[in-house]
Amino acid sequence: MTQAIALALALAGFWVLLSGYWLVLIVSLGIASIILCVYIAHRMDVIDHEGHPVHLTFRGLVYFPWLVKEIVMSNIAVAKAILGGPSAVRPQVLRVKANQSDELGLTVYANSITLTPGTVTISIDDNYITVHALMDDTAEGLKTGEMDDKVCVLMGDKPRPGKGVAS
Repeated sequence: MTQAIALALALAGFWVLLSGYWLVLIVSLGIASIILCVYIAHRMDVIDHEGHPVHLTFRGLVYFPWLVKEIVMSNIAVAKAILGGPSAVRPQVLRVKANQSDELGLTVYANSITLTPGTVTISIDDNYITVHALMDDTAEGLKTGEMDDKVCVLMGDKPRPGKGVAS
């Protein structure tokens, strides 16, 4: 029920951002369409903790600013590497252990890696993520396990030992 209410509020907020009209007919049609969308989503059984992760809202307020900072810092590092010439770029593929306990956590971790410039998630096998890193610095950042720990905290898991590169 919480996810359905949160979905309705998110749809209403999105509708208000896109519409901006407050005519009675338009608002009535907007409310009707939101109710219909939430009903259809409920009937399709797609309103769950993965499809609409409301439980991550408050922990996300800590994680997402940290991720934005990492994205900005990686942008700067990649720009320096590009301006530094071919010797600054050393592409490599590595496997990193992921300590998340569910698929949503693995997905958030893999997407966070891909969002950070200089790294791209190639595949996820069991609890290992194969990553293409553009430079030594970006590979080293993954080897420390800091992002893995942050995603574990976001998901409500305890960070576990076993960080680093598998092969």
